[in-house]
Amino acid sequence: MPRPRPGAGGAGSHGGVSSTVDGRIPGMPTLNIKDPEVYELARELARRRDTSMTGAVRDALTEALERTRLTPEEKVRRMTEIARRSQAIDTPILTDDDLYDEWGMPK
Repeated sequence: MPRPRPGAGGAGSHGGVSSTVDGRIPGMPTLNIKDPEVYELARELARRRDTSMTGAVRDALTEALERTRLTPEEKVRRMTEIARRSQAIDTPILTDDDLYDEWGMPK
């Protein structure tokens, strides 16, 4: 099987996950994952997203940082805005009849 191009970050022959070992940038620091569970999580995410393990770790870290960048005040402001828009909806999304049968038991 052909090897992935250096830095290509696509799926290869290693269980659906490619390696960019040959594509390392000289002088660039490396990250060694020494926890088997973390390694498997990165590998599974890479497989599901059809990317390299480096790409999967990069995406996961970027998403985690994005989630944590908001201050508590900004989070409250966003939730308040969602609540305001939700209260403006006149018709209920679900009624009791949608959720419960004639004896009051959940459907």
